[in-house]
Amino acid sequence: MSRRQFTKEFKLAAIERLERGASVAEVVRAFEVNPNTLDRWRQEFRQGQGNAFPGLGKRRWEEGRAAQLERKIGQQALEIDFLKGCFERIDELRKLQALNGKPLFTSRSKPQGTERKV
Repeated sequence: MSRRQFTKEFKLAAIERLERGASVAEVVRAFEVNPNTLDRWRQEFRQGQGNAFPGLGKRRWEEGRAAQLERKIGQQALEIDFLKGCFERIDELRKLQALNGKPLFTSRSKPQGTERKV
């Protein structure tokens, strides 16, 4: 047995009847829905009338997906800024080393020609 699906118009008609002063019991009997379902519809309607009952959850998913993508863009922007800073620092160090005449290797690397032979 599958769950019943109600149209946006059906839900709005039930909420409208409640707003006009009908009791929950009257609306539940007239529309043949569970009181908890009716209460959930009323809460959803009051939270965002223009966004209430989007149908198949599509609009909410799209908004959630947009927020997720915006967070990802923000994270990637931070990573890009961090890496740019790293590259700038490396470039500065290379320029300083070239001006000072110091070798371009670090304490961990060895200059060419000093490899161990086995």
